[in-house]
Amino acid sequence: MGSSHTHGRIGKGLAYPNTAMAACHAALLAAHGITGPEAVFEGNKGFKETIAGPFEIDWLKEDMESVRRTILKKHNAEIHAQSALDAALDIRSRPEFDVRVVRTVRLRTFEVAHKIIGGGEEGDKRIVRTKEEADHSLPYMLAVALIDGQVQPEQYASDRIVAADVQELLRKVTVAPEPALTARFPHRVPAALEVELEDGRIFHAQRDDYQGFHTHPFDWTAARAKFDRVTRAFTTSAERDALARTIAALGERPVTALTSQLAGIHTRCGGS
Repeated sequence: MGSSHTHGRIGKGLAYPNTAMAACHAALLAAHGITGPEAVFEGNKGFKETIAGPFEIDWLKEDMESVRRTILKKHNAEIHAQSALDAALDIRSRPEFDVRVVRTVRLRTFEVAHKIIGGGEEGDKRIVRTKEEADHSLPYMLAVALIDGQVQPEQYASDRIVAADVQELLRKVTVAPEPALTARFPHRVPAALEVELEDGRIFHAQRDDYQGFHTHPFDWTAARAKFDRVTRAFTTSAERDALARTIAALGERPVTALTSQLAGIHTRCGGS
């Protein structure tokens, strides 16, 4: 049996595909005249009464364009960290910046980010020894971004997490929520970062979104670059090219064109 950490990663990876499968199943049932229990939504202690509040949907005006609000991760990091990491990389890229003499790192962000990955509800996020702690710690992610210039799978290797440089820097990071930034969430994911050096110089960077958010979506080049990066360990160059060509034209082709290609790939994880 695998570890609980492995089970957690598998469960997270399957959650969204399972939701998509259930939604497609429900739509197919509805197309054949099978309806669900309305009381779950509109009845006593139903969804409207207990969660959403009253609302009306004009189905004649609804479309299938919610997909245009899809968000993707630019960095290998928790979704609410993306803008802050862009700000960190902005500061790191400046010629006069020297990560070796950082005195303190101060991040102001929206409340949800602070609660989940900034130390607001889950204890001190500056105690980081495992991948599961690192990828939900804004102090760790900001520190490793400032040092390494990226937050990708390599930054979650065990020896990288416990290395002295990142452990020292993450303890200099503070995260605080700011009402003005919280008010812009979820339509934006704002972050304001200050990095102070030992000589008193302060570097500022601020972001309202990031490439991959629905207000700043990936173009094909960015999407292909991420696709290549995350699949390189499991596919050949020819397989990636073929998959990309199919995906680019999927609107004009049956989905079986893609699934048959996927079924034919022998991954280096032991699948077939």
